[in-house]
Amino acid sequence: MSEPRLRLLFETVPTTGAWNMALDEALLEHTLTTGDAVLRWYRWDSATLSLGYFQPASEATATPLWADLPLVRRLSGGGAILHHHEWTYSCALPPAHPFTTNPHNLYLVIHRTIIAHLATLGFETYLRGDAAPTSGQLEAFLCFQRGDPCDVHSQGQKVLGSAQRRRKGAVLQHGSLILRQSPFAPHIPGLFDLAGKSTEEMNLGRSLAPPVAEQLFWPATPDTPSPSELEQAAQLLKTRYAERLDWNRSSPGNR
Repeated sequence: MSEPRLRLLFETVPTTGAWNMALDEALLEHTLTTGDAVLRWYRWDSATLSLGYFQPASEATATPLWADLPLVRRLSGGGAILHHHEWTYSCALPPAHPFTTNPHNLYLVIHRTIIAHLATLGFETYLRGDAAPTSGQLEAFLCFQRGDPCDVHSQGQKVLGSAQRRRKGAVLQHGSLILRQSPFAPHIPGLFDLAGKSTEEMNLGRSLAPPVAEQLFWPATPDTPSPSELEQAAQLLKTRYAERLDWNRSSPGNR
């Protein structure tokens, strides 16, 4: 039997929010059959609002600024995210991976690794820590207006947040690193805005992927989605992510 590995997927072409979420779920499902872990880095081809698994869509659809934006539901929980100028990662771990026994550590390891790498590029970031969230943060619709000790901040502003979903012992973790302010969420600055400097976005993503992969125990192998993963993602796109927001309640296969 072959040793488990970490498949590293780095995508250079942005894709739709519906496809991004469908592929992430397909990758999670395949970790359960292959036993391999997957770390994926990707972007979004247009400003898109993703809802946390349990969030109602009413506030998103009632907000004029977001009226014409694509809307998709994530498999992971947490608040809604306005995806625009960012890098997103997903990490799917099979039940045999060491981090599945204490998934909270996955937040800390990935976030601390990103903090350390950003420091080498001249960006000062840090974990938010245990400061008590305000009532507004607890109730905020958008994830980047909420507060969690594992969030990554720059100058008091959240620039990286993550959320998880567990399935049959496997873990999927999503995370978004906001680089620049979006006109659809002008009150949320990005890393480049706060630092007063920037770097080439593609190079930043490429440089972040290897150090994160190194912290996930298993040997990393550059890879692309398999034909069966793409086929399952296409099916999920058709039946859930492209058209529907209520699949979290009506689809028994997604428990």
